[in-house]
Amino acid sequence: MLRVDVLTIFPGMFSGPLSESIVARARERGLVEIHVHDIREFTRDKHRVTDDYPFGGGAGMVMKPEPIFAAVEHVMGQVPEPGLVILMSPQGTVFTQDTAARLARERHIVIICGHYEGVDERVREALVDEEISIGDYVLTGGELPAMVVIDAVTRLIPGALDEESVAAESFTSGLLDYPQYTRPREFRGMAVPEVLVSGDHEKVRLWRRKQALARTLERRPDLLAKASLTAEDLRLLDEVRRERGSGTMSTAKPDVEPGSSRMV
Repeated sequence: MLRVDVLTIFPGMFSGPLSESIVARARERGLVEIHVHDIREFTRDKHRVTDDYPFGGGAGMVMKPEPIFAAVEHVMGQVPEPGLVILMSPQGTVFTQDTAARLARERHIVIICGHYEGVDERVREALVDEEISIGDYVLTGGELPAMVVIDAVTRLIPGALDEESVAAESFTSGLLDYPQYTRPREFRGMAVPEVLVSGDHEKVRLWRRKQALARTLERRPDLLAKASLTAEDLRLLDEVRRERGSGTMSTAKPDVEPGSSRMV
């Protein structure tokens, strides 16, 4: 089971997202245990102040180190082994599916939600193991990014979802997902591709793989450049490019054996 401790000055923000859908079911099944702590509870002044003006002047406020240190030390004292301490920060490494998969294998993570102009640098230096950002933009605080991380990590914990669903998702194989259809078979003149109702499982598999390659080529070619592709993938990609008439794709046969892979 994964234990997640969230340190925030706005604990009420988490009640809804952590009580719905897959995260809620994972909690009910005992796959993940999530504790949300109010950093203000670890202050020592009567006004429960968690921020102060920056030394040297400048705009905004900085989160004080004392309550954050006290909060982290409190949660670490509740577990037999120290957990991984993560600071949500726009200065962190951008969160990816690979990061989510790695964190899903941890036993305990502590997430600090920053605010204002950030946290006192001594928090980074002495407490934080890893800084994570969810993209190149700035939010009001680290709460929403923390929820994104918790959701993405929880759904990868074994038992949270069936393995087939996870395997077919975007990014799991390094590609975007293929188009999905459900009933009705025809809707407002738009029919489901015939191959999906053919009953031929091999043709369905090939169609889906080709569509995933085509969609990734169109929308996220950066992913395609990093993906590990099989000889079959390269052949399908050749077909996609020829069909689009781009003329930029080599039609030479792939120089890898079926079942092997290479980076392109």
